Amino acid sequence: MTDPTPFADIRRLIETMPGPDRDATAAIAAREARLTKPAGALGRMEQLVAWLGAWQGKAMPTLDRPLVCVFAGSHGVTKRGVSAFPDAVNRQMLENFAAGGGAINQICAAYGLGFKVFDLAIDLPTGDITQDAALDEKATVATMAFGMEAVAAGTDCVGVGEMGIGNTTIAAAIYAAVFGGAPSHWVGHGTGLDEAGIARKVAAVEAALAHHAGHLDDPLEVLRRLGGREVAAMAGAILAARLQRVPVVLDGYVATAAAAVLHALDPRALDHCLAGHVSAEGAHAEVLERLGLVPLLALGMRLGEGSGAGMAMGLLKGALACHRDMATFEQAGVSGKAGVSGKAE
Repeated sequence: MTDPTPFADIRRLIETMPGPDRDATAAIAAREARLTKPAGALGRMEQLVAWLGAWQGKAMPTLDRPLVCVFAGSHGVTKRGVSAFPDAVNRQMLENFAAGGGAINQICAAYGLGFKVFDLAIDLPTGDITQDAALDEKATVATMAFGMEAVAAGTDCVGVGEMGIGNTTIAAAIYAAVFGGAPSHWVGHGTGLDEAGIARKVAAVEAALAHHAGHLDDPLEVLRRLGGREVAAMAGAILAARLQRVPVVLDGYVATAAAAVLHALDPRALDHCLAGHVSAEGAHAEVLERLGLVPLLALGMRLGEGSGAGMAMGLLKGALACHRDMATFEQAGVSGKAGVSGKAE
């Protein structure tokens, strides 16, 4: 039956997602075989270059305009005492980013990454998910569309991150709805909750699931009822990147919740995504395993704001530089393995 809801356009876009460029990966493999190193000696770094090429559709991938996008939103559920920090921090952190004072500012500067912050009505909290839907359908689709527009023309890799007090509660609720299991399994310490705070957080997720019971079979309904503006925008950005053949590096626990919604709609929806890191937040490692994503870094980070994605993008730049600029056996006059270069053949 035809979907009569505003979500119909999103479902149609997912049906049109392009696949990887096999010709590009074949060309990358052929060049790898001629570089001055034993086959496979750079391990996963070689796979990263092939992944970049497959989704950019380029025999020689580029990272000329990498961009970290941070989406910022606020949440009505924070009135339940689910965060160690007040809502005022949302606006204060946006001002800190604008002044260049955030951790992500330093990471992007160190690795030559572009950086943009998107204020998603930061002073207007979403509905309290324990009593109401976070968003209505039109607002969810409009916010996803906003996230889609954030993937600027010419960007050749995008890191997806977020900022929003209370959004690890939102992520835990999404995971509980999508994967099942007890809410306590998905709830973590967030930005530093004590045990009483954890109990309030679990209670909020339990109340949200109970309030929306019977409406959570559709992943897009999970997103609108339990999500937030930053989560919807990240889902839109991930989808737009796929349609534009832009590889995506996911940040941590909350960013992966947006990815989980798309994966629940179509398991192929994350094939162009890399998990930048595994967060110190509770169940993130399990989430990544369920999504079939192997994290690139494990640094014990739980900051958010795209920090893990940015660090991983720096490593991507190193991997690409090796593939692009390393000499071949022929160029260096180095004897290669028999059957690989003219020197040993």
